[in-house]
Amino acid sequence: MTYSVPFAQAGAMDAPPNAHPERFASGWECDRGYQEDSGACIAIEVPANAYLDPSRDGWECQRGFRQQGGACATIDVPANAFLTDTHYGEGWECERSYREQNDKCVAVKVPQNAFAAYDSYGPGWKCDRGYEEVSGACKAVVVPANAYPVYESYSRGWECERGYKELSGACEAVVVPANAYPVYESYGPGWECKRGFRRESTTCSAVDVPDHGFLAAAGDDWKCERGYREVASSCARLELPENAHVDYSGTDWECDRGFTRQADGCVLERKAF
Repeated sequence: MTYSVPFAQAGAMDAPPNAHPERFASGWECDRGYQEDSGACIAIEVPANAYLDPSRDGWECQRGFRQQGGACATIDVPANAFLTDTHYGEGWECERSYREQNDKCVAVKVPQNAFAAYDSYGPGWKCDRGYEEVSGACKAVVVPANAYPVYESYSRGWECERGYKELSGACEAVVVPANAYPVYESYGPGWECKRGFRRESTTCSAVDVPDHGFLAAAGDDWKCERGYREVASSCARLELPENAHVDYSGTDWECDRGFTRQADGCVLERKAF
């Protein structure tokens, strides 16, 4: 009787010492702690202060050491710093309230009316509420009349009250023209025209809707009814030739089925026999 050898076991017959069959394949791979070299499995030389890489292809330095050539050199952590777990950078970072300078950690000089804040790309401090950074110092925010203070990192420190608009560092009252209503946005004039009116400079002019027209969705313009097209400032009725109808746009026409457009009319299509 003939017995078949499993695929993975058949590959194991040709495996060198310190190797084992690959899972779900017919070849082999080296045991943990060994690496393939010219068809053989040789032991991985792990230097002092290192351990085998979980990927089985090499080694990595222990925490507190950094690869340098074929060895693991001690990371020189300066005073007021701590080790990091990343494989890039210096391997250390400065503690809170300290900044890296010339491979050392120097204390952050916090100005008056500020507090220390960890920020990799900033000065290492932030101004107190009600103060703003000006040339490395924290100066009190001057809130103009008709404004209130805001405490956001990237703002001027205040916003105008409702009904007022910022102008040259002050809050001026918004003048709402007739047929308009106030809006409270940081841009624009501070008002918008009512539906049926359009903005013209500092006023709101009524939209003159012609016969057979209607206000557009935005309310500041008009469109012609279906079956009419805009001509100058009016809506002219479409002149439909025989065997034609108004198309999907509503402002033009197309020929009925079986007819084709030719000049200003519809002619019967010729059938090929």
